Amino acid sequence: MRKIGSYLPTILEGIASKSINCESHRFGNLYTLLNVDNLMWAFDRLRKKASPGVDNVTWEEYEVNLKGNLEDLVDRLKSKSYRARLIKRKYIPKINGKMRPLGIPVLEDKIIQLAVARILDSIFDGHFHDGSYGYRKNTGAKDAVDELKFSLTFGTFGYVVEADIKGFFDNIDHDWMLRMLEHRINDKAFIGLIRKWLKAGILDDGMVINPATGTPQGGIVSPVLANIYLHYALDLWFEKCIKPRCSGKCILVRYADDYVAAFQYKNEAEWFYQKQSERLNKFNLEIAPEKTNLIRFTRFIPNKGESFEFLGFSFQWRPVRSGKPMVSATTSKKKFTASVATFKEWIKSNRNKRVNVLMRKLKSKLQGYWNYYGIPGNSRALKSMFRQVYELLFKWLNRRSQRKSYTRWGLNDLLATFNVPKPCIKPFPYTHRRRLQWS
Repeated sequence: MRKIGSYLPTILEGIASKSINCESHRFGNLYTLLNVDNLMWAFDRLRKKASPGVDNVTWEEYEVNLKGNLEDLVDRLKSKSYRARLIKRKYIPKINGKMRPLGIPVLEDKIIQLAVARILDSIFDGHFHDGSYGYRKNTGAKDAVDELKFSLTFGTFGYVVEADIKGFFDNIDHDWMLRMLEHRINDKAFIGLIRKWLKAGILDDGMVINPATGTPQGGIVSPVLANIYLHYALDLWFEKCIKPRCSGKCILVRYADDYVAAFQYKNEAEWFYQKQSERLNKFNLEIAPEKTNLIRFTRFIPNKGESFEFLGFSFQWRPVRSGKPMVSATTSKKKFTASVATFKEWIKSNRNKRVNVLMRKLKSKLQGYWNYYGIPGNSRALKSMFRQVYELLFKWLNRRSQRKSYTRWGLNDLLATFNVPKPCIKPFPYTHRRRLQWS
């Protein structure tokens, strides 16, 4: 049994500590960390079943001569003969009918990108603001939803600005990106490596595209680069320029390129609403007008106040059993409708597979849905989704042949036999709540 690389985690702890304790320090000699042991550590943390890149090399094939392959890769890095390979582009459908482009690097690029991403995390993550939730360790979308719901319920906010950045990953300015990295990194070879990935050609349906801006969604290093970019372009600006100017309370909660800002006073919310476009335009980013709004959001008019959407949830004030208004987060209608359509298409196209195969996959899909949307106050939407899936199963399983395959009783038996999960509400992870400091 081969030894798994174990040096990088210890080094990363030291980098993270140095970064936090000495904010003006610029890190050098990072390129030397891309050695065989550390790349082996990264290789063992890649998804084994992930799609291969343009060279069609899989994880299993590369592992056959792993040490030799990594030694050759490190030699190319040392001699500066390493070149980023073309990125294979694939498209996945979005809710609005459009297609989302994903970039798939070759395996060797993934190995180096993972090691580099962990190094960047160690340098920058300790300086990210508490309102930043996307692509960070031990935090996620549900934490952002929890924090926003908690802050709006118990804070004194009256206005909300919901916003979305149009084509964010496609419009990251390369020059700005590299300048932001150089703020904490003094290693030309390391920065040059990231520049190669930003400039790497994209193979799209047989055509090679040389991008002038952007970083491919799907690249392992892309999420941390996106967080660094918005840390400087948006988060720091909010903390250093917006908050000090506001006499009332205000917060910013961001997950990747989706963010919500809440304000106590209308004039301050309007000022931010107007200035955000100007600020983001400076960094070659543009607000999506159809997803950006300023709304009145207060407990004092819960039945007339507006609602807004964030990360697939619809936020609005509703009275609880005691009669007091509370902020509720429920599955947005758009996401609900899209999920039903996705389940319908999947059940319809897979209905003729063996029942045990179909049920195992259904269990996985439903459990994933409950894990994400199963938050307190959303039980009605979950039960409605389960009924929709149940009816779709009943309809399409009975079209497997000329004869009716299942009665209601039989379908209930089938779901019980395979232990298909029913809607489940899980409490928010309150132990991890950051509780944003309201200015």
